[in-house]
Amino acid sequence: MNGGGEGLAAPATSGAATAPLDWKFSQVFGERTAGEEVQEVDIISAIEFDRTGDHLATGDRGGRVVLFERTDAKENGAHRKDLERMDYSMSKHPEFRYKTEFQSHEPEFDYLKSLEIEEKINKIRWCQTANGALFLLSTNDKTIKFWKVQEKKVKKLSEINVDQSKSLGNGPVVDSTPEISKPYLANGVCKDKPISFPSNDSSIPSGGFPSLRMPVVTSPETSLLARCRRVYAHAHDYHINSISNNSDGETFISADDLRINLWNLEISSQSFNIVDVKPTNMEDLTEVITSAEFHPTHCNTLAYSSSKGSIRLIDLRQSALCDNHSKLFEEQEAPGSRSFFTEIIASISDIKFAKNGRHILSRDYMTLKLWDINMDSGPVASFQVHEYLRPKLCDLYENDSIFDKFECCLSGDGVRVATGSYSNLFRVFGCSEGSTEATTLEASKNPMRRQVQTPSRPARSLGNLPRVLRRGADNSGADTNGNGFDFTTKLLHLAWHPTENSLACAASNSLYMYYA
Repeated sequence: MNGGGEGLAAPATSGAATAPLDWKFSQVFGERTAGEEVQEVDIISAIEFDRTGDHLATGDRGGRVVLFERTDAKENGAHRKDLERMDYSMSKHPEFRYKTEFQSHEPEFDYLKSLEIEEKINKIRWCQTANGALFLLSTNDKTIKFWKVQEKKVKKLSEINVDQSKSLGNGPVVDSTPEISKPYLANGVCKDKPISFPSNDSSIPSGGFPSLRMPVVTSPETSLLARCRRVYAHAHDYHINSISNNSDGETFISADDLRINLWNLEISSQSFNIVDVKPTNMEDLTEVITSAEFHPTHCNTLAYSSSKGSIRLIDLRQSALCDNHSKLFEEQEAPGSRSFFTEIIASISDIKFAKNGRHILSRDYMTLKLWDINMDSGPVASFQVHEYLRPKLCDLYENDSIFDKFECCLSGDGVRVATGSYSNLFRVFGCSEGSTEATTLEASKNPMRRQVQTPSRPARSLGNLPRVLRRGADNSGADTNGNGFDFTTKLLHLAWHPTENSLACAASNSLYMYYA
């Protein structure tokens, strides 16, 4: 059935088409200088906004997690509700600052399998906050960790037990070691003027000893402390590619190539295997799990993608082991189009649910696809990202670039989607009714420098059209200036702010932020 989409609601597609956004540079963290060599451990490998958008976390190949916090929201926080009540648009763009960082994972060695386990952070997911503390999950190839980041008061001695008038130098005796002309005892009394104590009298002179001061403990400063609350280990034989929080706030899933496990945040000693695609004979293996994510509001529903380009929706209420999917989303292969690279480029590298849970965005090597979970006949929209690379698949296979895993993201209102590309470029597409938005931007201080705008065919309503093919701007291997694309610089990771048109992109070791 090719037209069964009548009456289906599309994400924010009612009314006139939205105008293309004018993206502007906001901030950069870890910018490289010209000719600077990037260390492998500094390359960003994961990026994630929290649910409010006030915090941003990045992970790198060195096993570190770096947290950023929004500053402009705090400055305007006191009047925010008043401004919203007045329907006042805040003109100041989002600004973030470095908050803290901690070492999440260390390199390990599996002696049973003679296998090195990298410290690289594969995924980061924020959990619900509590009592002013931040909670997040981070994972490398084998081990998931649950972190708590909280402000702790630093206890300091505001007064010391040495008479300040009898200490020389630049400061108190306990803080520095100045040259003192006369030796002092622990209580600050000078040896040159010893106090004589009667042998049988322990009385204290009237007025006490003026040189004795008791220390006073105060907490004038606070510092951020990251503490690992739990470690979820020894549950995956293959590399973990996904973790996802459940909307119930109590459980999460972790997925590797062949299995998906369900965990309780409070219990690290056991997990439940809910999906297992491992065949009895490994020679019969035809596909692997590439990504998995919980539905944003339905705690019993999750989706996972495969290397064959299909997405399966499963319902945890059906059975303990979800061998059978409730829905299957895949695009039928065009007759006569099969080649050696067909399955490789069809492999889905990332999936994301829209905020309303109605649509799923998937990214394979060549395209972005938007799926309606109520319609499994095909994607409701398709956006070509790497069509210009089709003649070069042999070269990309030789240098392994064809196996690059690009992430994707949706705007909070579901009107736009974004994904990365080569030469540190990223693409933003509009998916509202009639939109022709297909913008190419570069992760640099001048994002529009290499922009190419070729009008794409207007899209009709996603609710009335089961398939909409959208051609992107770049159809050749060079930009408007004739510069060839650099396949060694790739923008794999990016995240869209949950409530605003703000993007965070990871280009090598640099974090670029843009707003519109």
